[in-house]
Parts: sequence; structure tokens; C-alpha cells
Amino acid sequence: MTRMTVNGQPVHYRMDPRTPLLWALRDASNLTGTKYGCGIGVCGACTVHIDGEAVRSCQVTLAEAEDADPSDDEIDAAITNLCRCGTYPRIREAIRLAARVARGEERLAAAPPPGIDPEDAARNVEALAPPVADRNSDPGRIRED
Repeated sequence: MTRMTVNGQPVHYRMDPRTPLLWALRDASNLTGTKYGCGIGVCGACTVHIDGEAVRSCQVTLAEAEDADPSDDEIDAAITNLCRCGTYPRIREAIRLAARVARGEERLAAAPPPGIDPEDAARNVEALAPPVADRNSDPGRIRED
């Protein structure tokens, strides 16, 4: 679900986040003042303002337009459980990191780059490699010396 504010009103779109903002505004919100023109962002018929900046809504996906900069108050309101573990600052930072990734400001290095098979990537991670069949390397093995 994509959340954003449109004309001062909070909106929750239950659409594929890859949907162009143009179609969400026209079809889901019935805001037909935003027009379809060329579909490639040249003509300007689909221009809308996002945070004060004029953008072509046919070239912006819902995910890119989403309000993805949560405040501490918004994060606290979304965390529904209370615990004494003391991890809330790390949880907040993880949420802020996820927002930066969603906005395209930062990338995570945890996943293999596109085009690399995950099995090939796993072979390069020592902890994920199959064990080597060496009789003397097992620390639990009783040596027969």
C-alpha cells in the first residue's frame, strides 16, 4: 500500500507501487485534471507538483512519490509494542535507512547486484559454502594419533 498526501488529503493507494502516479491520480483518485499526453514526459500535460517541484507524473511511480521520510513521532506511532530491550533507536535508524533506500538516496550492499545468480553469490560467502571434506578439520573429531 502506498501512502501520500494529495491536495492536502492523506491517500492510501492499493495499487502496484510501479504504477505511474498519473494513473493513480486519474483512475484511483478521479483527479482528471492531470492529463495523459505523450507518455514519455516531454509534453508536460501530466505535470504535477511533488513537494513544490514540478514533475511529469507519467514518469514517476507511486513508490517514488510516496511520503518516505517518517518522523520519530510517526515511527513511534507505528511501533505498537512496548519492551525494555532498548532497541528502539536502532529500529528507528533501520526505518530511516529503509526510507532512504526507497527514495533512491542510498543502496544496500547486502544483496548481489542484478544479473548475478544468488547461488553463485553464495559460493563466494565462506559461511554459506559447503563444508570441505577434511577428516582433520572437524574440531569435534577424536584424533587417532
